[in-house]
Amino acid sequence: MKILVTGANGQLGSELRFLSSSQNQHNWVFTDFQELDLSDLNNLESNISKIAPGLIINCAAYTAVDKAENENELAKILNFKAVDLISKWSSNNNRKLIHISTDYVFDGNSKTPLKEDSVACPINFYGYSKLEGERVCLKNDLNSIIIRTSWVYSSFGNNFVKVMRNLMKKRDSISVVNDQSGSPTYAADLAEAILTIINHKKWIPGLYHYSNEGEVSWFDFANDIKSLSNFKTQIKGISTKKYPTAAKRPKFSLLNKTKIKETYNIKVPYYKDSLEKCIAILENEG
Repeated sequence: MKILVTGANGQLGSELRFLSSSQNQHNWVFTDFQELDLSDLNNLESNISKIAPGLIINCAAYTAVDKAENENELAKILNFKAVDLISKWSSNNNRKLIHISTDYVFDGNSKTPLKEDSVACPINFYGYSKLEGERVCLKNDLNSIIIRTSWVYSSFGNNFVKVMRNLMKKRDSISVVNDQSGSPTYAADLAEAILTIINHKKWIPGLYHYSNEGEVSWFDFANDIKSLSNFKTQIKGISTKKYPTAAKRPKFSLLNKTKIKETYNIKVPYYKDSLEKCIAILENEG
């Protein structure tokens, strides 16, 4: 099967590229905006037709959460309008589609882990644009799979783990928000889960949640990064009010992974075990 991966230079796309070397039964095509510009809405469907994939894994997205508050149109183009066209193409051509979404579709007011049918009510424009992308995807292509994930990090790209490690190398103390909780997602684990879905004997469409096991705050996560990296930096916990951002963040976005685990027999690693693997890679890279 020919598999098209959009957003191939991002964290998840890079992890899929790394894993693809052991998936020789598939013909992988990796594109970023240079090879397939999702903002070129007039030509997007025809450009996908030229590639003619049997499966699209749409990792591409506008992910600058704070900038999205002002760059509404660009966020809508990449997270909603392009997804509309991609899902129409996959449906019209009877092809498969896996679309990646986010925990930011929720408002953060839940007290229990969020299920796929929990009410989505985003509190920032990024979350709104991603939710609209989900809705058109499910409307256009009933055979598609959507995976919501959260707090993604990797040895590739820019992310919280890398930012924290760089700050801890330079500073004696840092402050990190301690009243937002959820679970990190090691992009390599999500990539493995996607491969399990692709190679599963049955294709079972629908909405799924995936993040690593465990619940932490950003403050807790930073302390784990510190401990596993053997840094001595003092980490101070602060409230969200003391760290204002252009876009509001959900205070609670822990995802319930029961559906994806039971449907595809996926084993989800504990977040700290995965963090340890990622930090080992980063330290090996110097």
